[in-house]
Amino acid sequence: MMSKAKFRGSLTALVTPFRDGAIDEKGFRDLIDWQIAEGTSGLVPVGTTGESPTLSHAEHHRAVEICISQANGRVPVIAGAGSNNTVEAIDLARHAEKAGADAVLVVTPYYNKPTQEGLYQHFKAVNDAIGIPIFIYNIPPRSVVDMSVETMKRLYELKNIVGVKDATGNLARVSQQRQQLGPDFIQLSGEDMTALAFNAAGGQGCISVVSNIAPRLCADLQEATLRGDYASALEIQDRLVPLHGATFLEPGLAGAKCGLAMLGRLKEEVRLPLLPVTDGARTQIRQAMVHAGLLN
Repeated sequence: MMSKAKFRGSLTALVTPFRDGAIDEKGFRDLIDWQIAEGTSGLVPVGTTGESPTLSHAEHHRAVEICISQANGRVPVIAGAGSNNTVEAIDLARHAEKAGADAVLVVTPYYNKPTQEGLYQHFKAVNDAIGIPIFIYNIPPRSVVDMSVETMKRLYELKNIVGVKDATGNLARVSQQRQQLGPDFIQLSGEDMTALAFNAAGGQGCISVVSNIAPRLCADLQEATLRGDYASALEIQDRLVPLHGATFLEPGLAGAKCGLAMLGRLKEEVRLPLLPVTDGARTQIRQAMVHAGLLN
């Protein structure tokens, strides 16, 4: 198993490239190679950004397998294994472990709104079914439930729970979680715009959507914060802020695929109910990429 220190820096929440309705395996492998070459320190396939809601189980499994085989141990792979059905989450987590993932990312169950005890039992069931590290993905805006710091603390006592992807957008949570769970609990930001500030409060990295498009800049920003050089990080942040904004004008994965298509890295194809970005968003993404120095 990889040491816990490996789960830090800029980890890309990978898009899943499609071509004519199917996973574009070559495009996916090329994207992974480029990400690693650009300094990305970890890969997170088939999260929400990987369009997990509209992948079949077979496609989900395949995307995880492609990512692990292409990464080939060069960087850790944290496989998305989330579901609002506990049995399904266990199945995805077991498959990820068997495929060779270094860890899994398990989202708080969305739509069916469990209690705090329900959240605890969901994550405990996944914990008990596998033997690799688990990151809790806490994203109240999407799942409509917010895992409390107390519930997180209880879960951290289990053998496989090692950290959180925090997409609450509440920077106070980083300090509160550090206070209650200690400095070894790995806190990764799930929000690009506040990732710099997140690390200042004790975070160790970001599971980033924008790093699909700007892997080198996101990696350099994370590296700067982790060595305490916030002046350098701020310079990079100033280049990235318009892109952080523009990427999320419409669903972030569509924004990321738009940017990647502009770079000539993949076909801009998303699955319904999502759509490619509108012309207005596309213009802003292009302008933001020019501002960041990614396009002329």
